[in-house]
Amino acid sequence: MDIQAALAGFALGFSLILAIGAQNAFVLRQGLRREHVLAVVLTCAVSDAVLIGVGVAGFGALAAMVPGLETVMRYGGAVFLIWYGARNLRAAWRGGETMATATGTASLQRALLTCLALTWLNPHVYLDTVVLLGSVSAQYEAPASFAVGAVLASFAFFFSLGYGARMLDPLFRRPGAWRILDLAVGLVMWAIALKLMLG
Repeated sequence: MDIQAALAGFALGFSLILAIGAQNAFVLRQGLRREHVLAVVLTCAVSDAVLIGVGVAGFGALAAMVPGLETVMRYGGAVFLIWYGARNLRAAWRGGETMATATGTASLQRALLTCLALTWLNPHVYLDTVVLLGSVSAQYEAPASFAVGAVLASFAFFFSLGYGARMLDPLFRRPGAWRILDLAVGLVMWAIALKLMLG
């Protein structure tokens, strides 16, 4: 196990998943309502693990067959991270985000179908896990360690979000908390983009 690669995978995986989107908002709402939390967080984390594995394994094989692909993807990944970071920094500057929690009770089947749709029908999931994590993993001597770190980040994030939601409820009802979160995500994205460009 290459600890440095695993830590890099954890940091990038955690940063990518940290930005609040439809999937994370759904997990947060399920956690706040304490409805089917284990099933929902496992569905999200296992889905990410599958996609990360495909990205790391597939991109490594493709990079070996196409000379120069790794460099193109590395700079492409850096450009994406710069844009992604700028989007979060812009959100932090604007502020005004809050978390509105839903009420009501949904069946396990409905909760899982919603979770699967928010995961597998979201094109950004493929960009983040298969393309971006796959391309970044190729620059490490131990891409499998990078993948393990990214998968652990996914499990850590979803379980923390699902089960820690009740503690976060009062905090994330305040717009200031979202601004701090967006600022942190944006800065991490730019730091990783700089590392990619410097090679």
